[in-house]
Amino acid sequence: MSASSELRTPRLLLRAPHVALSESVSEFYLRNQAHFAPWDPPSPAGFFAPDQVAARLQLAALAFEEGQAYRWWICSQDAPTRVIGQCQVSQVSRAVFQSAMLGYSLDAQRQGQGIMSEALAVVRDEIFSQRVGLHRLQAAVRPENTRSRQVLRRLGFAHEGHSKRYLFINGAWRDHDLYALINPAWPDDQLEFK
Repeated sequence: MSASSELRTPRLLLRAPHVALSESVSEFYLRNQAHFAPWDPPSPAGFFAPDQVAARLQLAALAFEEGQAYRWWICSQDAPTRVIGQCQVSQVSRAVFQSAMLGYSLDAQRQGQGIMSEALAVVRDEIFSQRVGLHRLQAAVRPENTRSRQVLRRLGFAHEGHSKRYLFINGAWRDHDLYALINPAWPDDQLEFK
């Protein structure tokens, strides 16, 4: 089965990758470059140009369809074509692991409104549903990113450890705290989710 290409909450519309979103995705990243700089790995010149974004959206749509990675672009219900954030579930590993990595980002102007908690709750439910059926979802967050750590805790993620020099961000190798959430519906003696 495949993940739903559209997820809804009372305030939000989460949309799977599609080339039609390229301009809105490009605008989202360009207007938030300074805001994301302390938290995101560096990007090459031209990375956020609409044509480059369109090419990546095509690849992401294929990965989504094949169940290799899932990304949803967050829009508000009252402005469904303006991207204000994104949630991605990457490094999907099946067999005896049944796990993936979670990442997310939100527009600087929309911080502190509960939007990311609302979006990630519906993403978590989709990833743990029978449609996708993962056992474990993990996230790596810089220790000083208080807002992000609070969002994960609010959603039930448990702190599992600390990784030194985990990812190259903002000119240096940065430590990250590791969090994980186990699918509560998954029995301990079962390999596949039914």
